[in-house]
Amino acid sequence: MYTECQRENRNSPNLNLGHPCFATHGHGQSGRIHLAVAPGCNISCNYCVRKFDCANESRPGVTSKVQNVEEALLTVQEAKASAIGSKLKVVGIAGPGDPLANQATFDTFRGVKRDFPDMILCLSTNGLLLPEKIKELAGIGVSHLTITINTLDEKVGAKIYSYIRWQGKTLIGPNAARILIDNQLLGMELASEAGMTLKINTVLIPGVNDKLLYSLGLEIKKRGAHIHNIVPMIPQAKFAHLKAPSKELMENCRNTIGKILPQMRHCQQCRADAIGLL
Repeated sequence: MYTECQRENRNSPNLNLGHPCFATHGHGQSGRIHLAVAPGCNISCNYCVRKFDCANESRPGVTSKVQNVEEALLTVQEAKASAIGSKLKVVGIAGPGDPLANQATFDTFRGVKRDFPDMILCLSTNGLLLPEKIKELAGIGVSHLTITINTLDEKVGAKIYSYIRWQGKTLIGPNAARILIDNQLLGMELASEAGMTLKINTVLIPGVNDKLLYSLGLEIKKRGAHIHNIVPMIPQAKFAHLKAPSKELMENCRNTIGKILPQMRHCQQCRADAIGLL
């Protein structure tokens, strides 16, 4: 299905030099364009709030406006024509919902690939629909994929996710979390086989999933992850009563799991409509 060249390139240390989020060094030399074309989401995370926005707010899920495909393509054209246009190497779709639950994601990527064939295409997803969408993503030319995987334990997952919407049904509890986790892991394997570069995001939630991150690191390494990004939870939504992880806890987790996978330490938890250099 995939050439040996593709398989070798997956593990090349130079593969991510043009992608500021996946590179462990050299960020600030190239930039990204996030297109907020994906408002719909198929799971409910207890730490997620997408409805607030202000000029000084920079966190996942926030955008000033959801764009249609035509507006998104115009955004890319204008950004590439700007003073920093030559440094913008990546077009990503990261929300404000889950990109795979929105047809506009696929239409936008096709338009970008047509108009700017040299741009890297990057997608962030919760992974629920990844097994059924991976072939289409690979066909379009998506090369970099971020999957948010917060736990491998369905009982812990039931504490993190209020529900998932799966095959026309709204599911809750450990069984729902198990479906999500299984699809995330299968999606990882399929993406790896497709030659994609994989980054796994994990939201560190003290008292909920912080004791199980080492086993998570081992599993995602085994299934093809190239880099791991441990993200501090922002106390909000249903987790507003919890404390954010301390700097010491973040550093300890990154150092421990860094023995398994390279850790992304320069993440700024950027918005769904972020444009520019990290």
